[in-house]
Amino acid sequence: MSDRPNILFIQVDQLTAKTLKSYGDEICHAPTLDALAAGGVVFETAYCNFPLCAPSRFSMATGQLCSVVGAYDNAAEFSAEIPTYAHYLRAAGYQTALSGKMHFIGPDQFHGFEKRLTADLYPADFAWVPNWEHEGKRDTNDPRAVQIAGVCQRTVQIDYDEEVTHQAIQHIYDIARSDDRRPFFLQVSYTHPHEPYLCQKQYWDLYKDVEIPLPSVGPLSDTEHDPHSLRLLKDFSMLDVEFTEDEIRTAIRAYYGSISYIDQLVSRILVALKNTGADQNTMIIFTSDHGEMLGERGMWFKKHFFEKSMHIPLLVTAPWVEPERVQELVSLVDLLPTFNAIAGINEAIEPFEGVDLLSLTGATHTDRKRKIYAEYLAETTPVPIFMIREGDYKYIASSIDGELLFNLAHDPDERVNLANDPAETTILEAFRSERAQKWDEAALTRAIKQSQKRRILVRAAMGEGEKQCWNHNETGNDKVIWYRGEQGYNEWAFKHI
Repeated sequence: MSDRPNILFIQVDQLTAKTLKSYGDEICHAPTLDALAAGGVVFETAYCNFPLCAPSRFSMATGQLCSVVGAYDNAAEFSAEIPTYAHYLRAAGYQTALSGKMHFIGPDQFHGFEKRLTADLYPADFAWVPNWEHEGKRDTNDPRAVQIAGVCQRTVQIDYDEEVTHQAIQHIYDIARSDDRRPFFLQVSYTHPHEPYLCQKQYWDLYKDVEIPLPSVGPLSDTEHDPHSLRLLKDFSMLDVEFTEDEIRTAIRAYYGSISYIDQLVSRILVALKNTGADQNTMIIFTSDHGEMLGERGMWFKKHFFEKSMHIPLLVTAPWVEPERVQELVSLVDLLPTFNAIAGINEAIEPFEGVDLLSLTGATHTDRKRKIYAEYLAETTPVPIFMIREGDYKYIASSIDGELLFNLAHDPDERVNLANDPAETTILEAFRSERAQKWDEAALTRAIKQSQKRRILVRAAMGEGEKQCWNHNETGNDKVIWYRGEQGYNEWAFKHI
C-alpha cells in the first residue's frame, strides 16, 4: 500500500445540490450519498464555474476559468498543452484512469489520464460549435424533455452509466491484483441525472405515495424574465409552453429516480473499493459538473446563474477525515489544488484560480471571505455573461443584458433585482469594479467569435471526403450507440424502451 492516499473522484451530470438530503431535501432516496455526507465534509455552498457540461469540466480539470483556457462552449477544443489534475498526479507518481464522461473536445482524448476505460458519450469534434453571428435552430432540448418523462426499461444513458460502473469496478480489482504499487487516481463520471427525465420502475417506485414538490417559483411572464432567461426559453421552444402539474411532477419524480439510480451505482463502486481493502487509504470526492433548473421559472435546463443551475453538491470523505459542514464559498476550480495537496504536490506551473478545499476545514468561524467567479460564453448569448458571488450577494452582468444583483440571504428565490436599488449602490459599484478587473469583455468577445469561425470551417472541411473521428478508440467508420452528432440530439436522447 502506498503511503500516499488513493483518490476516487465521482462526478455526476446536472445534479442540483438541494435535491439531496445533505442539502436540505426531505424526500430523496440516496442512502449511499447520505452516508458519504454524514461521514465526511459537506461543502454547503459549492458552485460550478460555468453552467454547461464541457466548459465546466475543462475549468475544473485545469483549475482555471474557461475564459483563460479557451473553453468557450461544448465544442471548444481543450488544448493539450494545459496541465490538468491528471497530468499533475501522473507526474507525481499516481496511476490515473478515467471511466465515463469527460467531454474532451479535440484529438487529445487523454489529457493526462494513463487509461481511458470507456468511450465518451458525446462527440469529441466540433459538432456543437455555436455561431453568435447566426445562431440558427437548436437541436438540443425542447418541451419533450418534460412531456416524455416517467418510467423506462432502458435508455442509451442507462447503457452508458452501466458500462462506466462495470469498467470502474473491474479497474479497481485489476489494480488490487497488479504489482503496480503506485497510488491511484480514478475518476468515475456519470451522465445521470441529466435529462431525459426517465428512470427504471424500481427507482420510480421509491417515490410512490410521496408528495413531489412543485418548483418554488413557477413559470414567469415575459416581463418578469431577465433577457438571458428569455433567450434560453425561446431557444428551447419553451417560452409559451404550459406544462400541467402532472407533467411537472412526473419529470421531477423521474429526476429523483435517476438520483436514486446513481446512488445504487456509486454503492457498487464503494463495495469494490471495500472488497479490495483500498477503502482504508482512499479519499473520495463526490460532485456534479453543474446543476439543473428543474422547472424553476419554467426553465428545464442549466446555462444560467440561478442557484438551481449553479449550486452543486460537493462531498469529501476518508477514514481520517472528521465529519464537518463548511460554509465558506467554494467551486470546482478548487478541485485541482485539492488533489495536488492530497498527493503532496507543492509546486504548480502557474497560479490556480482555486485553493485546497481541505485547508478550509476545521475552521471555527462561519464567515464567507472568498469570492466565486463564473462565466457563460456559449450559445444563446451575443456576448459573454459574468457572475461573481461574494458573501450573500450574487452579481450577474453583461453589456447586452444589463445587471442582476441578488441578496440570497433575504431572497433565496432570486426574485428581487437590487441593481437599481439606491441602497445597494456601494455594493454594486464594487462588483462593477471587480468585473472590469477580472474580465475584458470586448477582447473576450472577439476571441470567442474568431474561435467559432475557425471551428465552423474545420467542421465543414472534416465533413468532406473520408470521415475522421476524434472519439476515443473509434474510427470514422465505427457505428456506436453513443451520440456522435450524426442525427438530431433530441431524437437520440428521448428514444427509450
